[in-house]
Amino acid sequence: MRRVFARYRNAWVVLAASVLTIVLTVQLLAPASAPNLAQTRHLDRVQALTRSWAQGDVIALVRHVERCDRSIAPCLGPVDGVTVRATDTARQLGADFQKMGLQNVDIYSSPLTRTRQTAGFMFERPVQAQDWLFNCRSTLLSDALKHKVAGRNLVLVTHSECMDQLEQSLHVATDTTFGYGASLFIEVGAANAPPKMLGYIETGDWERILPRVVAGLHRSLETSSF
Repeated sequence: MRRVFARYRNAWVVLAASVLTIVLTVQLLAPASAPNLAQTRHLDRVQALTRSWAQGDVIALVRHVERCDRSIAPCLGPVDGVTVRATDTARQLGADFQKMGLQNVDIYSSPLTRTRQTAGFMFERPVQAQDWLFNCRSTLLSDALKHKVAGRNLVLVTHSECMDQLEQSLHVATDTTFGYGASLFIEVGAANAPPKMLGYIETGDWERILPRVVAGLHRSLETSSF
């Protein structure tokens, strides 16, 4: 009886070990999620964003602010646009980008009302609409790269589906739920280097991250002036 019990016990141990190995292997091979730059363990990513922004090597995808047709809040205008209260969020988001520096930035938006309104409240300049920022096909990354000018950052006001598509193109997990006004950043460096995911910032997290970014940008400007 003891021998039978020992034999089955050993079989269960082997089975449990096999299952654990499979689970760990799947976890290791699964694509990682986009880093949340507000988390302190991603300070190196914030530094990379600062360095890349100073060099004009960044593409940023910004989700529109709160859409009216999915809210009980009053609409700013058409029902396919944003809410009245979301305009303050867009203005603040634009001010955050302004603190990073917009003198060396090209900006485009999706043609939909909610993205056009978001871009209008974010930036004090005309923003050209691009159809490819609404029809988020598998060519989104290549379309963005075509519009990226060397040495100039590119900001794209778009939709969460487009942000998911960009993650997919970079082989990053698409399990992140981007809130209204969230910003997703990738680094586009040398011609032969593939684009690199840097991470994302939610609207409520800019206050914590921005001081480090601005300080880093000032250091970069001081260094380049010598």
